[in-house]
Amino acid sequence: MSYLGPFHILSYGTLLGAQIYQSFIGGTTAYKALPRPQFSALQNKLFPIYFSLQSALPLALALTFPGKFGTSDLSSVYGVLADENRYAVLLPLVSVSVAGLINMFYLTPKVGRVIKERFQQESIDGKKAYDSPPHSQKMTELNKRFGKLHGLSSLLNMGALIATIAYGVYLGGRLH
Repeated sequence: MSYLGPFHILSYGTLLGAQIYQSFIGGTTAYKALPRPQFSALQNKLFPIYFSLQSALPLALALTFPGKFGTSDLSSVYGVLADENRYAVLLPLVSVSVAGLINMFYLTPKVGRVIKERFQQESIDGKKAYDSPPHSQKMTELNKRFGKLHGLSSLLNMGALIATIAYGVYLGGRLH
């Protein structure tokens, strides 16, 4: 296939749709509807898929970038590297991909370790991490560490969403 424009648009739509759905619809609905253990189990299954999409789809977008005159073929990847596209194309796509990779390979494992430590501490304390205070000093520290890691992950995710929207605005401006 020498014309990859449809793949580009579908990749962009999948990326933006997944980000909006996970951030504002699926995640928040599951949090409200499920007990914490089931919510956690669901997120543990969804996050690897989500962060994989967030990491890989920007690469697909770069490889199918609409080059000169709106055409899109494999040679148009050089258009991504052109001076005029470095900030409008390359910066947002790299930002989204890097955010997904950081979440997938750094933050998710760290959060997982904290969650396991909290489960262990719950059995020692006889109290859930999310029960109302007071908590043991160790549980308070674990909850604080979880909150920081979760907050950083959420911040990266929102930054990636903003970068995806910025790229979409640029892409939309190229439509004739």
